[in-house]
Amino acid sequence: MALPTADDVRGYIAAGLPCDHLEVEGDGQHFFATIVSPSFEGLSRVRRHQVVYAALGDRMRAEIHALSMKTLTPAEHAAAPAAHHPS
Repeated sequence: MALPTADDVRGYIAAGLPCDHLEVEGDGQHFFATIVSPSFEGLSRVRRHQVVYAALGDRMRAEIHALSMKTLTPAEHAAAPAAHHPS
């Protein structure tokens, strides 16, 4: 089985979780995702990660070996200092 790309992982997360903003970087085995979703409102960091793992389902065990993530609500993302490049 081919290793998943960052685009694959982005698609898997987007298919299972409504996201206002979603960035994924990775090398096929280790990934880092920044995920902004209204679904995270009122949830702890651990619970937010569980929501993402649920969206990934079996792919988390079968295809994705390591996923680090930053999970934010839209309000948290709006309040965060801009860490992305201007478009």
